Amino acid sequence: MKTADAPPVDVFDATSASRAALELVANKWALLIVPALRDGPLRNNELLRRIGGISQKMLTQTLRDLERNGLVLRTDRRSVPPHVEYALSDVGRPLSEAFVAVGCWAEAHHRDLADARKAFDARNRG
Repeated sequence: MKTADAPPVDVFDATSASRAALELVANKWALLIVPALRDGPLRNNELLRRIGGISQKMLTQTLRDLERNGLVLRTDRRSVPPHVEYALSDVGRPLSEAFVAVGCWAEAHHRDLADARKAFDARNRG
């Protein structure tokens, strides 16, 4: 039973708090950053090297969003030169497992998708 004060939790409902959570994590950079942190903390430059194609601006913005929402922890070692690490929080760790599964699916089926696009385009030329 839903109370009048409780927000809806159905991701199909546009006003749902769970929809906002889904929108946060359903961005391509979050899908790559979260599993990249699965094996332990990484520094900014390590993430840049690990995640091909991401700009420093997008990395910073996505890390900030993930940190703000409690999925990533930022640790500043307060040293010279600066040493900042990013790690998954207790909430982010199970999400990383789901994202690893999505990544495995993408690696296993990218050719199927390319074949489907090619067949679709051949049928729809004109």
